[in-house]
Amino acid sequence: MPGSLFAPAPQPFPESGVRLSVLVVDGDDRRRESLARSLAEAGAGTVHEASSADDARRRAFSGPPCELAVVDLSLPDGGALGLLAELRADGWRTVAVGPDDHTAAQAAFTAGALAYLTSSSGICRVVEPDPTVTPLTGSGTRVAAVDGAPRELSQREVQVLQQVADGHSNSEIGTELGLSALTVKSHLSRIGRKLGTGDRAQMVALAMRAGVVR
Repeated sequence: MPGSLFAPAPQPFPESGVRLSVLVVDGDDRRRESLARSLAEAGAGTVHEASSADDARRRAFSGPPCELAVVDLSLPDGGALGLLAELRADGWRTVAVGPDDHTAAQAAFTAGALAYLTSSSGICRVVEPDPTVTPLTGSGTRVAAVDGAPRELSQREVQVLQQVADGHSNSEIGTELGLSALTVKSHLSRIGRKLGTGDRAQMVALAMRAGVVR
């Protein structure tokens, strides 16, 4: 795959042998298709594509869950950094693609990117994130889905599952977490897609088995 990698620790990629499901977000059709093809050839599992930040949001929050998002910073509708932050807050691992520029790389790290890939070929060098800058996003927690594959749940999703485990209804969960009942339902639907089950009890059982909820 062309380009150099700016890679702060930790690396976003999982242990060898695990096949990632990836979402590639790039407004340039040819470049996006080339990257998607390279990822598939490199051993990624399913590779999904999106051409804009809005398209990526629709796919990310309503389609099949993915472990990794590769986001080009020059999206036609802008908002790439905001998209990175949203995805990281929802538990995704993210890689940014952009120019060979330290400032752009640091902005991507601040938004939550775990690695930075240059969009043009060149000498590979490491850019460490500024230790004085706190990332905008939190980390998620991994839970084995019904098929045994590890899935990343966001901190909010874990909070919702804990409330379910405590026996609360959607309305009660919303009151406790400051959310609407509809938002709680959306969180549960996304958790279900990630874990491969729409059964609340099974979601909780899987999370308990992983030690995520008590």
